[in-house]
Amino acid sequence: MATRRNRTRKNKQEEENLVDVVETQETQSEGFLEDNQNAIFGVLVAAVVLIGLYMLYSQFYKAPKEKQATEQMTQAQFQFAQDSFALALTNPGGGYEGFASIASDFGGTAAGNTAELYAGISYLQLGEFDAAIEHFQDYDGSGEIGPILKNGLLGDAFAEKNDLAQALSYYKKAANAGDNQGVTPYYLLKQGLLELKNNNNAAAKDAFTKIKDKYPTSRFAQDAEKYLMRATAAM
Repeated sequence: MATRRNRTRKNKQEEENLVDVVETQETQSEGFLEDNQNAIFGVLVAAVVLIGLYMLYSQFYKAPKEKQATEQMTQAQFQFAQDSFALALTNPGGGYEGFASIASDFGGTAAGNTAELYAGISYLQLGEFDAAIEHFQDYDGSGEIGPILKNGLLGDAFAEKNDLAQALSYYKKAANAGDNQGVTPYYLLKQGLLELKNNNNAAAKDAFTKIKDKYPTSRFAQDAEKYLMRATAAM
């Protein structure tokens, strides 16, 4: 569903960009057109060629490749759902590729990008944190939740490496990357807990207060209130 929304958003943006180009051309003065007729004709021909090439790319290369990547990923997703992360990464069975290969072989597709995220989470679960970080960094997080997940999961990987400064930096980025009722308070809580660990009680209080005030129905609100009392008492 998220991949479909991302493709729709991308198509809409491309349409808006084409509209902007047309509108800009229509606002040119008649004198300018007369003076530069040959040059403008050449530009228009080049634009038509580029659009044609893009359409050919989308129809005969990108669309089939997208479909192939999506089909390849089904078995890896099945293994992932069974917590079989090693199999999901490299050998999901049935002759299908794992997330690591799909991310590499199908770069430039939405499915390949999603495979980067799956691969990063799989490596994180397997304790291979550097590999997880590499895939999270390659993941093109977009939309409402993508940027939050990208930064939050990088924070998780650095926290596992005990690089708490980097982890805190990414948790802050995740908390500020969007506004999602499910994951934003989760990373705010993680940010607050690291601030509390570092004796940055005022910063911890701010994070916990934000959860309490902005996400009162979140599953993390009760924990936030508990830690808020601890941070306040320590100030």
